Amino acid sequence: MPIITIKPSGKTVEMPVGASLAAAVIAAGEPMVLKCEGKGEEGRKSLSKIQRLENERLDSIVGVGSKSRLACQAMIGEEDVVIELLGFSSGL
Repeated sequence: MPIITIKPSGKTVEMPVGASLAAAVIAAGEPMVLKCEGKGEEGRKSLSKIQRLENERLDSIVGVGSKSRLACQAMIGEEDVVIELLGFSSGL
């Protein structure tokens, strides 16, 4: 199973392929506010391909970079992943 490392805390958790990034963050015991209430980069094996709706939502958030993903929509692939959590003031 892929190992997910969460920055800045450095916590790690093993997660099955297909689990969401949000599930990994919660499993690691990190506090997380999900605007999607848990409901819902191309070519990388570590995450699912970004979908149009996710890309549109990211475009509407100020301060989000091109490598950002929505934790409830990005699914874990076959490789280890490093996640950097943004501050709660970002709205993510």
